[in-house]
Amino acid sequence: MIRIWAKVIKNDKIINQYVFESVESMDYSKFFEYTREICLNLDVPTPVIIKTHLFNYAKYNTVRFTSSDFVESIDFDKLIFENAFI
Repeated sequence: MIRIWAKVIKNDKIINQYVFESVESMDYSKFFEYTREICLNLDVPTPVIIKTHLFNYAKYNTVRFTSSDFVESIDFDKLIFENAFI
């Protein structure tokens, strides 16, 4: 089971959050699909996923996206994904 807690941070405060859940096991080849669905629910642009993001999530159970990870301009400081254990 996958549970990803996504938080939109602005001025060190959570301004929006969403918990993505799926019954399938984690498949890192589908990480962009998970990210796209999370961003759609949060109504924020989808960041560019690079290998470092995947490694950080796999090793540390968290990944942070800043303005340099987005093609579009954003009105928040960062987007954070954390593995939400059951």
